[in-house]
Amino acid sequence: MDNQEQCAPSEGCVDRSTLVSGVGKNIKSVLCQRCGSKVLCPGMAVFTEKELFLPSMRKKTTITQSEGSVDGDTLTTHWLVDDMYTFENVGFTKDVGRIKYLICADCEIGPIGWHCLDDKKSFYVALERVNHA
Repeated sequence: MDNQEQCAPSEGCVDRSTLVSGVGKNIKSVLCQRCGSKVLCPGMAVFTEKELFLPSMRKKTTITQSEGSVDGDTLTTHWLVDDMYTFENVGFTKDVGRIKYLICADCEIGPIGWHCLDDKKSFYVALERVNHA
């Protein structure tokens, strides 16, 4: 598979060749889009593609209090981490069904990622919800 996304960056696509190493790990640090806090160090996550629904970005207090239908996005490109202690700076929401959403621990914006309680070794961080430097 080609390492480059075939769409315009304005559509939320990312040029993977500048982010993913030859062995599929993150080349750059993963940072919070809002406050710039470091979420992951280089080489600590594996690039993966999986369709996951994430609610729209907002402060932690409103993520778990939404009623009815939830606005959000189905995202497919993620950094996969297999141990929660690999993160430099991440927080978790209260359980939403069998899911915990990942948020920035400093500014509490999110969700930036997704974790299913049934799978203790899979923490996903959406590429479109973070910056890289």
